[in-house]
Amino acid sequence: MNGTQKLFADNYSQQILIVEDEPDLANLVKLNLNTLNYGVAHRTTLQQAREAIEQHTFDLILIDRMLPDGDGIMLCQQLRESGQTVPCMILTAKDSEADIVLGLEAGADDYLVKPFSVLELRARVKALLRRSHHIEEQREKPQEDQLDFNGITINCTTREVIAFDTSLELTAREFDLLLYMAQHPKQVFSRMQLLEAVWGYSYTGYEHTVNSHINRLRAKLSHCSSAADLVKTVWGVGYKFTPPGQQASH
Repeated sequence: MNGTQKLFADNYSQQILIVEDEPDLANLVKLNLNTLNYGVAHRTTLQQAREAIEQHTFDLILIDRMLPDGDGIMLCQQLRESGQTVPCMILTAKDSEADIVLGLEAGADDYLVKPFSVLELRARVKALLRRSHHIEEQREKPQEDQLDFNGITINCTTREVIAFDTSLELTAREFDLLLYMAQHPKQVFSRMQLLEAVWGYSYTGYEHTVNSHINRLRAKLSHCSSAADLVKTVWGVGYKFTPPGQQASH
């Protein structure tokens, strides 16, 4: 489609959509991401964003929550329900833990609270794009596509987890978190280590993001009683993955 081919200049390395109805903020974000050689398309409503997504493939979507025609979380939910895995970051002034969890549960990969520093935005964007690129590389390596434990199968290619014949419905980040710990069984990771390894950045104060994901991952594992104790807390240190049949070991 000719219109989509002209959305970005050819020299941009990756292409980002920002859905934001505050023009000054959108322009600030666009200018800063352009300096990193990212092309940025700006839309102000959910409907405009949906039309852009139908016509173009983006590497990352930044979504404000309070938009003229609805909550930006709706767009994130719709993308995930349609099977799209494009990374999404919520940009919002809503900073309660309940709001953050709501965004993450909707399938957002990250949640940045306004007002935010430009340096932090740039770091988060680069981390999400690096992570997305890493996932694509992993999908192209079928020889390393599966981890098998006693009753637990983690397929890196299809990103499916089967626990004792039960398929678990995990978000992209929950899967990445489980996979990373399962690749290092019994190794204890601090919250900061997991934040840096799985999210791609490390900022003191964002450890609650890890806590929220761990809690939701455990809740989903608990639906299968034999898998309920896979992710253990090591008090005062962090978390570890303990393979089935080895739960008595500390």
